[in-house]
Amino acid sequence: MKKVKVILSLAILGILISGFSKSKTSTEIDYQFIEGKTLSTVLTEEESNFEEVNIPFVGKTFTGFKEALAFKESQGKYFVVNSLGYLGKYQFGKTTLERFRIYNTNHFLYNPQLQEDAFIALCSLNKWILRKDIKRSVGKVINGIEITESGILAAAHLAGAGNVKKFLRSNGKRCFKDAFGSSIQHYLVQFSGFDTSFIEASRKPVL
Repeated sequence: MKKVKVILSLAILGILISGFSKSKTSTEIDYQFIEGKTLSTVLTEEESNFEEVNIPFVGKTFTGFKEALAFKESQGKYFVVNSLGYLGKYQFGKTTLERFRIYNTNHFLYNPQLQEDAFIALCSLNKWILRKDIKRSVGKVINGIEITESGILAAAHLAGAGNVKKFLRSNGKRCFKDAFGSSIQHYLVQFSGFDTSFIEASRKPVL
């Protein structure tokens, strides 16, 4: 009987120790070391409220172009307004929206499909305005940058088609920078080589 009691006691003790060990392991915080910063996989309340941004892996397609540009502009978030009043996923200014007869900025901000349609329309308009410059400049190297159509369209989104014309026709001597320091040259490099053949040049694109 004594042997049986000892064996049972040891078995119960083993079960308790095992349960305690599992409980401790499940509450441990998993840490990772990334780019010199120790990051916890457990989110704070503030972090958990951030809007998640997913950029699909779509290579150099048009979808890849617009999502990469959107991430640069707003981290891909539809419902944001920056300190200068630029709106939405692609950071449209009010003046640009008015060209497409969009006057209700609040409606625009909370309408993702309208934002996507407006982006396509702006690319189409810029491609028409810059059609001669695209024909003359694509394939050239300016200030060490190989000029591509997608780079030109991205730069026009940043600086306006007129400023891109000035840059290309001055062989890179007249270069625009926005209020945050982003330049035409930076956009020409960052958004180079995407397939923007999907965009049809149009003087009056329809939303």
